[in-house]
Amino acid sequence: MVNLFSLEGKKAIVTGGAAGLGRGMAEALHEAGAEVSIIDLSPATPAVAAEIRGSGPRVGAVVADLSKRPEVERSFREAHTFLGGLDILVNDAGTQARHKSEEFPLEDWDRVIEVNLTAVFRFCQLAGQVMLAQGHGKIVNVASMLSFFGGLTVPAYAASKGGVAQLTKTLSNEWAPRGVSVNAIAPGWMATALTTALQGNPQREPEILARIPMHRWGTPEDLKGTVVFLASAASDYVSGIVLPVDGGYLAR
Repeated sequence: MVNLFSLEGKKAIVTGGAAGLGRGMAEALHEAGAEVSIIDLSPATPAVAAEIRGSGPRVGAVVADLSKRPEVERSFREAHTFLGGLDILVNDAGTQARHKSEEFPLEDWDRVIEVNLTAVFRFCQLAGQVMLAQGHGKIVNVASMLSFFGGLTVPAYAASKGGVAQLTKTLSNEWAPRGVSVNAIAPGWMATALTTALQGNPQREPEILARIPMHRWGTPEDLKGTVVFLASAASDYVSGIVLPVDGGYLAR
């Protein structure tokens, strides 16, 4: 049974892997035995990669701005070259912008959609070409609670995460018959940089926590088991799902 969850010898790319949920998932894949290449905007990405590696499998780092399409192409090539192959892709990189919908700037809309949806599609496409040629692979996208319902003051983010859910299903329809599983994780309300405007907010935080049966914010550690499951042989008959990891939020 333990071997079902082993990633020993596997090669994984994690976008947005230098902090928050992405770092937690990169750590999880590495702890399960995979070599990992992290792609992130942060200049601290090489230092984070070194911290994760420790005495385990190799961890590479690529600094890239995924709002720029040439950077998506370059970063994928560099990460893939470092690994010398590819078995797993985790698309976690994301951004946020908050404005009233009637005042939402188009430049913010374009940036959020570019990073959260277009870059996700392109990484899936590039990884899919490699995985389909070899006949196997695991793609894990990061969706959101806003893949299921609308938010407040985040129309671009909600649209992008709804798109990630539908993209995941579409790619699964095409690629699962050819050996490539495509799934998504939908994190609940997580204590990360994207929710700093809500953490401690005297109105929104009590509303959020009151609906979560576990009565707490999620953490990067809460996604570790989920991403290893979806990246490993344990999920070989699972494809096309959007799996909530939300402390029971959606069930209320």
